[in-house]
Amino acid sequence: MELGSVLEFLENKTILVTGATGFLAKIFVEKILRVQPNVKKLYLLLRAADAKSATVRFHNEIIGKDLFRVLKEKNGTHLNALISEKITLVPGDITREDLGVKDSNLREEMWNKLDVVINLAATTNFDERYDVALDLNTFGAKHVLNFSKKCAKLIVLVHVSTAFVWGEESGMLYESSFNMGDTLNGASGLDIDVERKVVEQELNELQAEGASEEAITLAMKDLGIKRAKIYGWPNTYVFTKVMGEMFIEHLKENMSVAIVRPTIITGTYKEPFPGWAEGIRTIDSLAVGYGKGRLTCFLGDVKGIVDVIPADMVVNAIVVAVVAHAKQPSDVNNIYQVGSSLRNPLIYTNLQDYAYRYFTKKPWINKDGKPVKVGKITVFHNMASFYRYMTVRYILPLKGLELANAAFCKYFQSKYNDLNRKINFVMRLVELYRPYLFFGGIFDDKNTEKLRLVAGDNGVETDIFYFDPKCIDWEDYFINTHIPGIVKYAFK
Repeated sequence: MELGSVLEFLENKTILVTGATGFLAKIFVEKILRVQPNVKKLYLLLRAADAKSATVRFHNEIIGKDLFRVLKEKNGTHLNALISEKITLVPGDITREDLGVKDSNLREEMWNKLDVVINLAATTNFDERYDVALDLNTFGAKHVLNFSKKCAKLIVLVHVSTAFVWGEESGMLYESSFNMGDTLNGASGLDIDVERKVVEQELNELQAEGASEEAITLAMKDLGIKRAKIYGWPNTYVFTKVMGEMFIEHLKENMSVAIVRPTIITGTYKEPFPGWAEGIRTIDSLAVGYGKGRLTCFLGDVKGIVDVIPADMVVNAIVVAVVAHAKQPSDVNNIYQVGSSLRNPLIYTNLQDYAYRYFTKKPWINKDGKPVKVGKITVFHNMASFYRYMTVRYILPLKGLELANAAFCKYFQSKYNDLNRKINFVMRLVELYRPYLFFGGIFDDKNTEKLRLVAGDNGVETDIFYFDPKCIDWEDYFINTHIPGIVKYAFK
C-alpha cells in the first residue's frame, strides 16, 4: 500500500457523493471544500424530482447548516462563486438504475469525468420499513456499483457500511467480508432476490386487503425484523446493510473498492469545530432522554464497552481510504472498521457518569421553564429483572390510573398521557437497542491501523486527516464537546 499527500491527490479530482443531505456526507463535502478548494468537481446526488427541488434541498439541508460557518468565514463573499464552480447538484434516487438521473447529458458527463465515488446514501433507522431499507441499503448499493462501472476513468469506489453488520456476535470481530448468502446463525437460503419477492408479495396482499398506509408501514417494519432474525441479524438496518456489502463484494469484478465500517458515530471531535451534530443518533437518545428526566432506569452491562467514533474521524478515514485504494487491485484487503473498542474502549458506566455530571451542572430546561433534576439511573443486568421493575413501578400504576381516569371523566388524562409516554419511550429504546446493551464484541481494526501507520510514514497530512481514537479523552469529549453539541444542534 502506497500513500502520498492526500491534498495533492484531491486536487483536480472529480467526486460523486451519494446521500448528499446525510450527516456524514455533509461533513465530507465541507471538509473537501475547506481543505482542498482546488478539487475539480463535487457531484452531489440528492433525492429530488428536478434541479429546482435539488437546489432547495441543497440550500436548506446542506449549505444552510451551521456546519459550514467556518467555510463561510474563510471564503466570505467568494463562497457562492466557489460553490457555483465546484458543486454540481444531481437530482436522482439510488433506488433506481443509473441512480435515477433523468438528465442524459449529466449522466454521460459523470460517466466520462468521475474519478471517485463515495456511497453514503442509506437509511439508518433500526426499525425502518423493510421495503424502504431494502431499496436504499441493499439494492441502492448495487445501483451505485453498476453506475460506477460505467465511469471510464474511475479510480476507486468507497462504500460506507456499518461495523454492526456483525449483529450480536461476540469476541473479536474481524475486518472480513461476507459472501453472497452468508448468514450469522448458519441458516441456509438467504437470497437477496427472494427477499425482494417476499416484500412485493406482502405489499400486494396488504393492498388487496385495503390496508391503510399506517397498517402497511407497521407490517413492513415487522417483516424487516422477522426476516433479519431468520438469518441471525437483530434488526432491519444491519440486515439490509450486510446484503448491500454482499452485492458490492460479489459484483465488483476488477474495480478498486473499499468498504468503510464505522461503529456508533458521534458529533465532531475537532473539525470544522468540536461538537457539531445533527439528529439523534443511538446513544444520544439515551443521553437526551436522561437529561429530560424521561429515562430513570435502563438495562445493560455497565462494565460493557460501547464503541463510538466521532464523525470527523470517520470522514478522514474515508478520504485516506480513497487515496490508499486508488487503482489498487480489487483483491487487496479492502474493509476498514473505524471504531474505538480495541484502541481506546469506552465503558457504559463512564458514559452514564458523564451524562449525570453534565446535566447536573447544566440541567435541561423543560417546557415550563424549569430545570429538570436528574439522578443516578437504576440499571438492570437482565431482561427479567427489568420487566419486573417496569411492571411494579410503572405498568400497574398506569393501569390503575387508566381506571381512575375513566371513573373521574378523564380528570387524570394529562397525568396518564405523560406516564404512558415515558413508559413507551423506555420500552421502545430497550427493544431497539437490546442487542447492543449486552454487546460483547470488539471490532478489530488491523486494516484501519495499517492505514494510519502507512499514512504517518508516507507524508500524509495526519494533522488534517486524523482518525486515531487513542487521542480521545472520553471524559473531556463527552462532557465538553459531544453532549453540549447534541443539546445545541440536534435540538436547535
